[in-house]
Amino acid sequence: MAFTLPPLPYAYDALEPAIDKATMEFHHDKHHQAYVDKLNEAVAADPSLEGKSLEELFAGMSKLPKAVRNNGGGHWNHSLFWELLAPADQAGEPSAELAAAIDRDLGGLDKFKEAFNAAGAAQFGSGWAWLIVQDGKLKVTSTPNQDNPLMDVADEKGAVVLGADVWEHAYYLKYQNRRADYLKAFWSVVNWNKANALFAEATA
Repeated sequence: MAFTLPPLPYAYDALEPAIDKATMEFHHDKHHQAYVDKLNEAVAADPSLEGKSLEELFAGMSKLPKAVRNNGGGHWNHSLFWELLAPADQAGEPSAELAAAIDRDLGGLDKFKEAFNAAGAAQFGSGWAWLIVQDGKLKVTSTPNQDNPLMDVADEKGAVVLGADVWEHAYYLKYQNRRADYLKAFWSVVNWNKANALFAEATA
């Protein structure tokens, strides 16, 4: 089965003003589609990879071609990213369990947001900021390019609870080089309901 581009779970303009319609159209329809196409090409070139899930590929990523790493990561990261965003009136809030863990491990919601934004802003070049569960505790981390904490090549491994794309293609049409402004706006469209579900799954 070839990998396919998932549809956006909302309209292109549903995240405005935080993320504009034009950015969502380019980001989903062009950038994400390109990762899917190139991933399918890379997998088709190696029969031993056929039928494997992305999670299975990530577990042995250090032994796989760069095209699988870059495009497999790009496809998985973006597929999750769309689900971790929601129109502001549907964004919800951290569950009691997640909020308690943020207080315990990260010093509260405000400090967590500061640390997350700092991780995203400090990521040199392109990459992602993440909130993960590692050894039962929450941790803020970041990865370069399209790497993620599920890959065996990641410096910090864990189950993802929240992620933010800090590639320029995620924000440059609206924010130009102002990544910090984009990260500030990101919080108004975080889908806490999805993050809560991922946290519950990671700590079950």
